[in-house]
Amino acid sequence: MHRILLFLTIFFLSPVFSQEGLLSIQGNYQGSNLLISNPTQSDGFGFCVTKVTVNGDILPATIQNSVFEVDFNLFNLKIGAPLFVILEHASGCKPLFLNPEILLSKSTFVCEILECSSSGALKWTTIKESGVLDFIIEQFRWGRWVEIGFVKGNGGGGRNNYTFQVNLHSGINKIRVSQRDNTNKLRSSQSTSVLSNVNKVSKSPARVKDFIYFKSNGSPVKTKFEVYDAYGNLLKQGFGKEVNCSNLVNGIYFLNFDNFSEKFYKID
Repeated sequence: MHRILLFLTIFFLSPVFSQEGLLSIQGNYQGSNLLISNPTQSDGFGFCVTKVTVNGDILPATIQNSVFEVDFNLFNLKIGAPLFVILEHASGCKPLFLNPEILLSKSTFVCEILECSSSGALKWTTIKESGVLDFIIEQFRWGRWVEIGFVKGNGGGGRNNYTFQVNLHSGINKIRVSQRDNTNKLRSSQSTSVLSNVNKVSKSPARVKDFIYFKSNGSPVKTKFEVYDAYGNLLKQGFGKEVNCSNLVNGIYFLNFDNFSEKFYKID
């Protein structure tokens, strides 16, 4: 039988292959069941799907309906467990997964512990992670939450421990961890605060020809920075001891650095 291999990717959910006679999908069990659209065979006798397997085990339920359900409760699965579903079907027809999004991981974590040392060593402990999702580490500075890094979540539903090194700014730092799932909504932990041992950073000059320089206690120092124009457009960002402004046109700009926001003038 001639077979055509087709790979599809939808977010973190991937139907692994689709060929004449076979259709598959993989993801993680989130507590909901999978619905299948099951057309009749091309000759009009019987339904398209002839066999369903879940992680290699045959589905012990009727599939002779135009729409049927893959009841994952029949397989004693735990939330977050990996799933691999294969539909065997007749040639000349093709079934359809009606709700594949139910196999996408959801953000369900609960943060039991979140703490950060004065040197920036962040530690957190979670439970109830139903799926494997990245943790977004966020730091509150310049009047908003700023993404500063990512750590891959472990999932599994048990207790998980994580670490991340934060580049702290001077003064009080507020930090939290978040996740974003297929709903595109951000779920965040409570925040933790720490007084850093980082010295206050200053910039110079106020009227800039070529470079802005960052110093602390009179010595050059690296800091995270952003440059915006007068209309709020982000022009530059980075982490360093200086900002090259030679390619900016004359005018007023705004600089975020350390934990401060200041205005500067670009001149010839």
